[in-house]
Amino acid sequence: MERPLTVLRVSLHHPTKAPAIFATVPSWLQHDTSPLLVGRSLDSHPQLQLPRLSRQHLSLEPYREKGSALLAFSLKALSRRGCVWVNGLTLRFLEQVPLSTVNWVAFSGVQMVIHVELGTSLEAFACCFFVSPSPLIYRPQAKESDEWEDIPQALPAPGSEKQAPGYLGSLHRPSQTGDSPPQPSTGGGTEIQLQREPADS
Repeated sequence: MERPLTVLRVSLHHPTKAPAIFATVPSWLQHDTSPLLVGRSLDSHPQLQLPRLSRQHLSLEPYREKGSALLAFSLKALSRRGCVWVNGLTLRFLEQVPLSTVNWVAFSGVQMVIHVELGTSLEAFACCFFVSPSPLIYRPQAKESDEWEDIPQALPAPGSEKQAPGYLGSLHRPSQTGDSPPQPSTGGGTEIQLQREPADS
């Protein structure tokens, strides 16, 4: 009997609302358990037509936690010249955080909300993409980073789900209360070691 796929329901918004930006984004995509790339390159899924975007800007990476029979996901920043904002955390090159059930992401002016609907298949997962005409992250206070990247610094709207645990650098899934902010893990849980590369000169 075929196992149901985990589905990532991904909503996308860009303030210019230019149709060309999301012209090549499919409505449905099934993918194996290799990282799903997001950027300008032809091997990115979805491929976004933004000049400020890196060819491979970020990735959604499935993995299994110890003792779990389900896929979990992390988001990794792949751009050397920009940042990715995820659930209140700012990720730089090769930093990553685990995803929770609902996740708020922003990069290069793009707003993204990822809803994770868990399935039992360990062989593949699916993505369902929707382009929103309205902003997805409310009350953003964008600031210009050193790498001319707009990173909103606001939290999700009141009543939204709690933020994902995790921190920059090695990936952990520490236990937290719903009211506590993301903090570096001091141990326990699954750890994915990151390999850092030298920054661009």
